[in-house]
Amino acid sequence: MLNYIWAFMILVGILYGSVTGNISAVGNGILDSAKEAVSLCVTMLGVMALWTGIMEIANESGLIRAATNRIIPIIRGLFPELPKEHKAWNYISLNIIANILGLGWAATPAGLKAMEELQSLNRSDVASDAMCTFLIINISSLQLIPVNIIAYRSQYGSVNPAAIVAPAILATLVSTLAAVFYCSIKINKKSKIH
Repeated sequence: MLNYIWAFMILVGILYGSVTGNISAVGNGILDSAKEAVSLCVTMLGVMALWTGIMEIANESGLIRAATNRIIPIIRGLFPELPKEHKAWNYISLNIIANILGLGWAATPAGLKAMEELQSLNRSDVASDAMCTFLIINISSLQLIPVNIIAYRSQYGSVNPAAIVAPAILATLVSTLAAVFYCSIKINKKSKIH
């Protein structure tokens, strides 16, 4: 559906440019936007490579394992039905840690593996409570370092690209607390029913 919306918007823009006699401006806008998109992709690729490399170093040095051991007791209450030694814990905690560091692209593979492991415990085609909770926590994603936004702001000439850090921490903290609160209420309500 989104493809149709984009195609419609592009066609309307081209038709409007033709009708108003500004088709050359439309053409120049398309070329400028394409050039800017490639430049942004190259910048983001560099940022992604840097932070993914840092995550790999942290993983090899044991820092991720230490952080995982610290975060599991904090998040254990959100996944009461998940066995204590299940592999899903490692993927869930790695996903949360990557999101906290603002590394959504590094969080995605761990999130997919976590969902696979959670599905292995699920005896239904309907998502389990643990799967829904993980998805909600992943979407809310507390971030201490909003790497993508800092890179975008830097690319577009912001005087202080990191000025977004404090508002981002506040916004993602509120969204994550709301997600945890919501999941806790739903889990408690369901356990009272059964």
